[in-house]
Amino acid sequence: MRIIRAFPRKTNLTPTDDLSRYPDPSPKRKKGYPGGYEFPVLTDEADEIQISVSWVEDIQKAERMAKAWEYVAPVKMGGPAFDDYGGDFVPGMFLKFGPVITSRGCPVGCTHCWAWKREGLEIRELPIMDGFDVLDNNLLACSEPHQREVFQMLGRQIEPAKFTGGLEAARLKRWHVEQLASMRLQSAFFAYDEPADLEPLMEASKMLREAEISREKLRCYVLIGYAGDTLESAEKRCQAVWDMNMIPFAMLWSDGKTEQSREWKDFRRTWILPAIIRKRMKERANQ
Repeated sequence: MRIIRAFPRKTNLTPTDDLSRYPDPSPKRKKGYPGGYEFPVLTDEADEIQISVSWVEDIQKAERMAKAWEYVAPVKMGGPAFDDYGGDFVPGMFLKFGPVITSRGCPVGCTHCWAWKREGLEIRELPIMDGFDVLDNNLLACSEPHQREVFQMLGRQIEPAKFTGGLEAARLKRWHVEQLASMRLQSAFFAYDEPADLEPLMEASKMLREAEISREKLRCYVLIGYAGDTLESAEKRCQAVWDMNMIPFAMLWSDGKTEQSREWKDFRRTWILPAIIRKRMKERANQ
């Protein structure tokens, strides 16, 4: 069955094979290369069109794409923007090869998180496919055998491991730290979304520091801009993460409907690039 997958927005994780279609901002497209066209061309043929939508703000664009593609083949739309429950992960289908999802759902139920609202509060362990960038919502909430199998899978890969989906600090154990310290690790992300995250994050950072895992490999998502948040409070949280031997990565909260202020957007830019953050922290230390 020939399936064309269309994406209203291209990211670093979007597949780029010959059956993927997405916006291409470059002024010059490669001659004869179909990837990059978000709307069909005369040579497009398929049995089905699947449009994957990750963000609510892209739904209207996806609907326009669906109308254009319906002349080629029947169209289906889905993805996180539609609160899809999520099934087994197929490498290369809606994410390029490398990223991998080994479980769905999250039992924590954080106030500002959409993952558990879409996929449920119960962890569903999926068949483990090869990849090097783990995007699970909460890998450490899975059973220990599943986690160990994921670590073994990562050890087989040519690329160093990444835990972009994030590791829950409150569930981090000594054996996890030992695994991280012994593997070829590019980056492990943690999260500081709510005040209750601070104490577990401090305990996790202590174990990671004792294992001599460098700050350059440890990142922490810091949620900012939610109702009641202030720039001063967000600044303190980002600095606290740096003091815990991690590099903060500011995540600007959005409900997909309300536009965040320019002030918050500018603040986020100062807390996402490691080079800028290092410079700021060096200046802070010299004051």
